[in-house]
Amino acid sequence: MDSVFGDQAGVVELLWGLREPPSRGPKPALSAERIARVAMGIADSDGLTAVSMQRVAGELEFTKMALYRYVSGKAELLAVMIELAVGDPPDLRDVPGGWRGKLEEFTRRLSIVWQEHPWLPWATLGDRPMGPRELGWVESAVSALTDTGLNGAEQLDAVFILFGLIRNTQSMTTAGTQPWDADKKVTPTMRELLHRHGDRFPALSAATASTNGSTRDNGREFGLLRYFDGLERLIDQRA
Repeated sequence: MDSVFGDQAGVVELLWGLREPPSRGPKPALSAERIARVAMGIADSDGLTAVSMQRVAGELEFTKMALYRYVSGKAELLAVMIELAVGDPPDLRDVPGGWRGKLEEFTRRLSIVWQEHPWLPWATLGDRPMGPRELGWVESAVSALTDTGLNGAEQLDAVFILFGLIRNTQSMTTAGTQPWDADKKVTPTMRELLHRHGDRFPALSAATASTNGSTRDNGREFGLLRYFDGLERLIDQRA
């Protein structure tokens, strides 16, 4: 395995099917996929912080040590969880509406996956190896822009920004990180603070009052429209 992967080489081997199966001992009673699916169920219901090797082992009715034959630790477990949870990447080739229609459909499908697994948007951050399925999602989005006249760097930038926009407006996963909750209402704490100290934050107070505390969809529709309009203008200039 290339040293470029460093201590993540084991993750790459596991995700890309490069790990040799055990040649000795009894027939495996578990698999990395089975372990990861149990861990996914825990993460879906109780959050990613609830996932531990001990709890997963308990759910499977095995010892914690038995799991280490298939995944070396939580890092490998999480990598397999992500690869299973993202599912197969979308095929956008027959989606109408040109690049814009394809990316709108991409956004819709990614949002569904992230709603099914609320821990995914944040588990997929950072410098880490991706599996073929997850990398396929990036390929799907980039391929929507291949005939637009944008160069490679611009295509990657556009997709990077799109992922960030979807991630940061994912209501259920951003609860508590913005001044509104998952029901898209200004939180009571923030409302009380503005009531007491609104003279120090006149613009924020006025904006909050004019929307009656509602942010609709955490700004997703607004952000996507502005994003697509701006990208369309750049693509038209290139044409």
